[in-house]
Amino acid sequence: MRIFWLLILTLLSTAPLSAEDLTTLRIHGSNAIGADLTPKLTQSWLNNKGYTKQTINNSTPGEHVITAENELGDKITVEIHSHGSSDAFSDLASGKTDIGMSSRPINPEELKKLASLGSFDQPNSEYIIALDGLSIIVHPNNPLETLSKTTLSKVFTGEVHNWSELGLKPGKIRVYALDDKSGTYDTFASLVLGKKLTLTQQARRYESHIDLSNAVAADPSAIGFVGLAYVLKAKWLAISEDGATPVLPIPFDVSTEDYALSRRLYLYVPPLSKHPLATEFAKFSISQTAQHLVDDVGFVSQNILTRQAGIDKDAPDEYKTLTGNAERLSLNIRFRAGYTTLDNKAIHDVKRIISYMAKPGNRDRKLMLFGFADTSEALPYLSLSLSITRADAVADYFIENGLEPFKIRGFGQELPVASNKTTHGRQNNRRVEVWVE
Repeated sequence: MRIFWLLILTLLSTAPLSAEDLTTLRIHGSNAIGADLTPKLTQSWLNNKGYTKQTINNSTPGEHVITAENELGDKITVEIHSHGSSDAFSDLASGKTDIGMSSRPINPEELKKLASLGSFDQPNSEYIIALDGLSIIVHPNNPLETLSKTTLSKVFTGEVHNWSELGLKPGKIRVYALDDKSGTYDTFASLVLGKKLTLTQQARRYESHIDLSNAVAADPSAIGFVGLAYVLKAKWLAISEDGATPVLPIPFDVSTEDYALSRRLYLYVPPLSKHPLATEFAKFSISQTAQHLVDDVGFVSQNILTRQAGIDKDAPDEYKTLTGNAERLSLNIRFRAGYTTLDNKAIHDVKRIISYMAKPGNRDRKLMLFGFADTSEALPYLSLSLSITRADAVADYFIENGLEPFKIRGFGQELPVASNKTTHGRQNNRRVEVWVE
């Protein structure tokens, strides 16, 4: 019986699409991605295909319909519905969309529900199209500059409910939050509230990042959170983790994912998709051309930046020596949870670095890879070995593509960039930094 149903699923997955299906692309999910970025990516993608005659209908809130035509009269219609990340996976399951937009990674329950369509956590399905710094915002005249994640959680649960508790002029704190369908809210809940805490019932809830940001900017008592592209007229705060130096969500620190509230933005395409435009659009979205649009919209692209990063005074001496005259690239190489194999973003990041090093001005520069572990993985001497193994694994990818690193080092548990008390923090600490000299 099981074989019978597998045959049925295979036949369904290979059934031909109608002509209308092949010229209509549906993209549903995250408001953070779909409000502005996806329409701009769509228009650029269509232009690249020669579909230069375009009309846009966005009369329905949270929805765009882009109709495009080429010189031969061929047409493509792209339907963009951006009402929340959870819609990405429910609509993929029900067949209502060809691509899911999500501002959080697919969760294990969703992976199971979508298993008949393939493995959605693989590189041919999961595309990281941008990075974002989840921005904590207040009224522009609010004198507050920084908050720790611990204090932030107390504010959003209502435990801290007066500005005087934060050293400011007395007044009730009004909390603004995105609604439960939002992937941005899911990210905030995961990174700030955790599993045990709940958002205050007094919070004012919004579907739209723009509406929430404008409301905070108009309310001197307000605090809220939005994606980096939607800070607008509000004021952002620097966030610290476990007593570390507070960091603003500036592009370099978001790109390396060292900012405490950084996150990835995703497109999900069914691995067994019959729709040729779906994979084509997803691949375009991670191209260098598309990544420039990511920057224009206000998110953080994966195009490489460099910086002579300030070195922590407690860094190992060898690390200080090796990086003293070097520049750090804005891509940290990270790994699949529990493995030394590259995660889906890192697979593309390695290719980006190879292209970067092949540019005329970079061909004579020396590539250096520095691996790190987290404190929970093993005893200190074993974590050192694991950090070296990670750096070696990345080096192998480069060597296979004709690029041999100059230095490969592991520094074990040194220089954590996030808290080792959380799953997200530990995952961020398991990294390989990329430097050039």
